[in-house]
Amino acid sequence: MMRALYSFGMWLAQPLVRAKLQRRAVNEPLYAHAIEQRFGHYEVPPSVPGSTHRFVWLHAVSLGETRAAAVLVAGLRERYHGMRLLLTHGTATGWEQGTALLKEGDVQVWQPWDTPGAVQKFLRHFQPRMGLLMETEVWPNMVAGCKQAGVPLCLVNARMSEKSEEQALRLRWLSRPAYAGLHTVLAQTEDDAKRLRTLGATVLAVTGNLKFDATPDAALLTRGRAWRATSVRPVLMFTSSREGEEQMLIDALRARPMAGVQWLIVPRHPQRFDAVAELFQAAGFSVSSRSAWQGAPQEADVWLGDSLGEMALYYGLADMALLGGSFAPLGGQNLIEAAACGCPVLMGPHTFNFAQAAEMAVEAGAAFRCADMVDALNQSGELAADPPSLARTRQASLAWSVAHQGATRRTLEALDSVQV
Repeated sequence: MMRALYSFGMWLAQPLVRAKLQRRAVNEPLYAHAIEQRFGHYEVPPSVPGSTHRFVWLHAVSLGETRAAAVLVAGLRERYHGMRLLLTHGTATGWEQGTALLKEGDVQVWQPWDTPGAVQKFLRHFQPRMGLLMETEVWPNMVAGCKQAGVPLCLVNARMSEKSEEQALRLRWLSRPAYAGLHTVLAQTEDDAKRLRTLGATVLAVTGNLKFDATPDAALLTRGRAWRATSVRPVLMFTSSREGEEQMLIDALRARPMAGVQWLIVPRHPQRFDAVAELFQAAGFSVSSRSAWQGAPQEADVWLGDSLGEMALYYGLADMALLGGSFAPLGGQNLIEAAACGCPVLMGPHTFNFAQAAEMAVEAGAAFRCADMVDALNQSGELAADPPSLARTRQASLAWSVAHQGATRRTLEALDSVQV
């Protein structure tokens, strides 16, 4: 009964979803691409009945999940020879990143809106042999539809923050059947596993975080380090900054000026690149965007990382990085990629989305906890003025990253028990 009410609400919301997609498409045109796919209408070829090469469906909602999925997709292709990948997303950045994972015979479509009708059309059309949801994406009708269709649906690289658990428990009438309906859950940490079990999930194993197994692009990392060698000033990066946080940085720099520092700002969302450039220019900073560089960074107070797929270059260019999403109460962003590039991280007080990874990094000497933005400027200034300490921290970052690898192997071994 409760899921029926939820389904009715999702059905009523469809016009609002269409309108929202059209609004977002103004700044990100990809949101206007194949909108009907989100409601179960496909022009791409379906799965071939009786074929031994049925789809393995993997859902990576956005950019971070898609990046983490890359190592798993590579392992799946080795495990299941001739595998066809069915890749779904919910965001434009996820779609753009996901195109690099495709091979001949693979299909990329939008995640179906969670109505019974759209879910059933999706499953009938593609007939996946199994479904893999990355990290947090659990939708009640999709879970119920897969169970009815006999598609094993697994939540992999699964995480569950305290805040998300509290929200799910407030809607336990809807969330518990959804988590209990999953075939298998593979959690990142013991804490994640405990919270997921509280919600009714069957946690098969704790496999670690797939992000530790991702290898930074060596060519980009080398280029970034070469560019860093040409700068006489320490390079401080604000990685994956979120709306409102850049203003926090500007305000902190007014209260605590940092002479002789080169700032590198890499916003989390590409639709904000222009707005962030204008914000710093209005505050009196000169800005040079990556998209305008000819062979090397151009002189300016602020370098703006306005490109996708070049995080390794930016981390190679930086001496250390402030972690976006952690200074505003947004839960933080992934700090593992920075560590893999040997770039220490300074985190604000809000890292609830990556709580255990954040604490582990601090304990390993790969990251520093800051009370606020001014404290982050103070700590980064001290570290930049102490090259031996900075070098030790960079080595600690690399060592911490390497020490926690192996999640891909453990995930694939656990998935061997899934009957497909």
